[in-house]
Amino acid sequence: MTTDSVEQWDLTSHVSPQLDRHMMFPLLEYLDSLIIAGTVSYSSKDIAAARLSLLRPTHMVDYAIDIYKELHGEDSAVPPEMEEQKTKVYERLEELRGACEPFDKLCRNETERAKLNAGGKWNVESLSNSTDQGITPEMVEAYRELARYNFDCGDYQASRDMLENYISLFAKAPAPSAKNDDDDMMGDNRRQHNQNNDKDFGNPSIYYLTTINTNLLQVLWGRLACEILVEDWEAASVALDAVKNAMESLVASEQITSLVALQQRTWLLHWSLFVYWNNSAKGGLEHLVELFHSERFKQAITTNAPHLLRYLTAAVLLCKRRVTKKAAAGSNFEARRLMKNLINVMQDCEYTDPIVEFVNCLCVKFDFESAQTKLAECEKVLATDFFLCHQTALFMEEARVFVFENYCRIHNKIDLQALGEKLAMDQDQAERWIVDLIRNADLDAKIDSEEGCVVMGGSPQSIYEQVMDRTRDLNVRSATLATNLNNVLNEARKEKAKRERDAREED
Repeated sequence: MTTDSVEQWDLTSHVSPQLDRHMMFPLLEYLDSLIIAGTVSYSSKDIAAARLSLLRPTHMVDYAIDIYKELHGEDSAVPPEMEEQKTKVYERLEELRGACEPFDKLCRNETERAKLNAGGKWNVESLSNSTDQGITPEMVEAYRELARYNFDCGDYQASRDMLENYISLFAKAPAPSAKNDDDDMMGDNRRQHNQNNDKDFGNPSIYYLTTINTNLLQVLWGRLACEILVEDWEAASVALDAVKNAMESLVASEQITSLVALQQRTWLLHWSLFVYWNNSAKGGLEHLVELFHSERFKQAITTNAPHLLRYLTAAVLLCKRRVTKKAAAGSNFEARRLMKNLINVMQDCEYTDPIVEFVNCLCVKFDFESAQTKLAECEKVLATDFFLCHQTALFMEEARVFVFENYCRIHNKIDLQALGEKLAMDQDQAERWIVDLIRNADLDAKIDSEEGCVVMGGSPQSIYEQVMDRTRDLNVRSATLATNLNNVLNEARKEKAKRERDAREED
């Protein structure tokens, strides 16, 4: 694969419009590393110019000045407008800090804040009515604006902490001592106690918020961005779910239109790439597949972002065997379901690349020669993709297993030399690899060293799988039969009424 073809499959230009501009800096830094390694032929100056363009609307003036000097030389004079912008940024920062200083001090006072929380007074209304605190709604809003300003200045940690404080004003979580209190209650009294308390809590999937509106949704988006940029992937996963649930809640209450929701789902899919691919060892890929396969988000992929099919395809291949191992009795029903759903999405998306074509060649065309060619291309595409680069070796291993599984489905006896060619290995390497695979994956197969082949055993479907396969479309078939029967009855009634009219006319 040439450098030009590698750049052909670079998705940076497709992904970037759906990201916050701050999220683009890690992607551009990765492109810089590829340029240094000679993997891509982009110009370093073009990347620096793109970075400077992204920085212009932000308040990261010192970073912008560094990039400017990188472009124009260290001795070049900094434009007056950049120095003026720097002065204004610091002035505005001090102005916002002064406007919300009493509330900021209260947030930092853990003892006083705990007392207010315990008394149910940690909310805007109670704080505004309290003469002791001197907090006004304007101070709280200035605090939120300062959190946004810190984010634009590149201080993501401070912004994250401030947004956490702001969100807590509109939330009602269980008291920390609630669990200990429950331990002293027994039977029905405990259950009644929990049911009564549950009514007083906010939504646990949205930081226990008691209400949600479009303004709070924007705050949740901000917190998700902060969690991503400070690379706290566990917290980012929670923030991602909070945005998703809040968005769907607003759609259900008709506070945002379906078109706005479609665009926001498209953003969420792209932002989730940071969260799930960096948390892949802890179930991130399974969560990605679940999100991408859900009906509303699948619509966003096919409508607005077909290029995301690359990441769905890679995630399915990487987590397919893990799903099988977790299934009861080693059933591969779930793995087959994942592949079937993936192929359905592939048929709805007008997008292709070596990763997608590799699966298409194996599962749709059963063209192993083309799949072998595409697999060689996949390795370079993976290595140059910001999100997939750390999964290259694991993907290639899983892809070889996938080739082996599909090859075994249509062959009872497999020549080791021919199989080695399919896996880009010599015969000895292929034999060792297959021995390890049979041992670790519990495959029903054995190696005949004398004939130099792999002999496959039978792999009948379990009763569970047979029942699931035969009853999967039962609801659809029943509905179709009911509709057809209803149509027949209606036609019979019409025919009977017609005969009665004809009889009356004859009389």
